[in-house]
Amino acid sequence: MSQKRRTVADEAYFVVRTSAADLKAATELRNHAHEWHQLVYVSAGLMSVATEAGTWVAPASWAIWVPAGIRHGVRFVVDSAFRTAYFRPDWVDHYPQACTVVSVSPLLRELILRTINIGKLDRRDPIEAAIAALTVSELRLSAARSLSLQQPTGKATSHAAALMSRRAPAAATVSSLAKAVGVGTRTFERRFFAETGMTPGRWRQQQAMLVGLELLASGTAIKSAAAQAGYATASAFIAAFRKTFGTTPGSYFQIPAPRTFARTEQLY
Repeated sequence: MSQKRRTVADEAYFVVRTSAADLKAATELRNHAHEWHQLVYVSAGLMSVATEAGTWVAPASWAIWVPAGIRHGVRFVVDSAFRTAYFRPDWVDHYPQACTVVSVSPLLRELILRTINIGKLDRRDPIEAAIAALTVSELRLSAARSLSLQQPTGKATSHAAALMSRRAPAAATVSSLAKAVGVGTRTFERRFFAETGMTPGRWRQQQAMLVGLELLASGTAIKSAAAQAGYATASAFIAAFRKTFGTTPGSYFQIPAPRTFARTEQLY
């Protein structure tokens, strides 16, 4: 579909803008913020979005919602088809209010790709306004997914998170971890949950799955990815992967790549 010609006079009527590019593995969009809300999506590949509050990882079946004004960086783990949409903040009042990972349903995927083809959605155009409204409604219905890693904010809890990420011996148990950071076990558990919304054990599991997902996406064998992510066996990793994604690693990464896209009107 050819994009419509737009002029400066049309700018005030746009409610959604878009950007698209095919980016190589290890490409990074450094810390930045937008005046409009952003839906960050890769129709093929794997990306990681990091803010001061935490890290969100999304493969081709998920997208990441970043509210206006939130500083964030984007890292592409493998070659990725980057498709993103920006939503005018004052257009509706029921956008998601925090960074979150959303499930990309078949309908939401087609809405995103159709919007990319159009380029910008003008509220004066009935069809374009309907696409924009349906996209926002679908976002609200898309269940938030749990594959994210909220970073603790306290000195002791941040130290504990670093120890868990390194799989240091001191992080073998919650009690040894609490002792290593100089806090009582119950106090440590209470603080960690208050700052991350997870128990230390759950946080460790999430971090391990994120590591494993990135390794698999980059072509690492399942057995090796499982070991590097801290799983005792490949079967334990596959079971955890299936619980998170609803399929096995081998099936998951057989997603067909979409056609290439060269338009980079606004890269990020």
